[in-house]
Amino acid sequence: MLDYAALSALAAVVREGSFERAAQALHVTPSAVSQRVRLLEERVGCALVVRGQPCTATEVGQGLCRHLAQVRLMEHDLQGVLPVAAGPSAERARLPVAVNADSLASWFAPAVAQHAAQAPVLLDVTVDDQDHTAERLRSGAVLAAVTALAKPAPGCNSQALGALRYVAAASPAFMARYFADGVSARTLAHAPSLLFDRKDQLQARWVRRQCRRAVALPCHVLPSSQGFVEAGLAGMGWGMQPLLLVQPLLASGRLVELVPGAGLDVPLYWQHARAASSLLDGLGRAVVAAARGALA
Repeated sequence: MLDYAALSALAAVVREGSFERAAQALHVTPSAVSQRVRLLEERVGCALVVRGQPCTATEVGQGLCRHLAQVRLMEHDLQGVLPVAAGPSAERARLPVAVNADSLASWFAPAVAQHAAQAPVLLDVTVDDQDHTAERLRSGAVLAAVTALAKPAPGCNSQALGALRYVAAASPAFMARYFADGVSARTLAHAPSLLFDRKDQLQARWVRRQCRRAVALPCHVLPSSQGFVEAGLAGMGWGMQPLLLVQPLLASGRLVELVPGAGLDVPLYWQHARAASSLLDGLGRAVVAAARGALA
């Protein structure tokens, strides 16, 4: 049988990023945390933590963290039929989820905020590109994810949410400077673009659709949804902006579409572990309802 005090220490190290901060969160000494993790590693026969800045979980460590999260969810479900299991100091369940930055900045945050206000949960949100959040689900790092992949990860269910619509947009001054002769492969090759991070393929996908071929794009990298919008307003570059965030700016003329009406829809899905849990199911219902009210 697994030692759940040791599992809690492991999860705290991975969540907090260091043994010292994990000790503070658990109200024990760093040496106690280190000993619990070491004994757990000896028991399972492999390393569970990659010591570094920050500390990260190995593949097996991620699986154990996911197991602990599921067990805690089931324990909270038991409180409904075993009230003696609940108490005034009952710990809130932690729900690790992954979501893309643009969803978090627009429709996702209000949904999970409403759920967290009504349920005894603490959300542990990881931000990643929508094409890569499912990898965190497969690794066991999270129990649910907003992803662009329809095929469910092993042991998970997948539900369509709708499509997040993006538009290629820039400031009027930027348009006048770089696209006075129109939007083409030639002008796009010289106009600075905005890239959220190195995983971001939206600009390249839009250009291939418009030009029928790939174009090497000069780019600025800005890993912030709000910063991405502000950079576009400031004339730093053009980029694929989420319509939910920039619709008022387009209406006021502060941003202009490069090619009017040439949006790009990114279908999104809610994938979650099949392990039954009323808290996880409740979060899923809140996410689906919010998405269907906001997405295309």
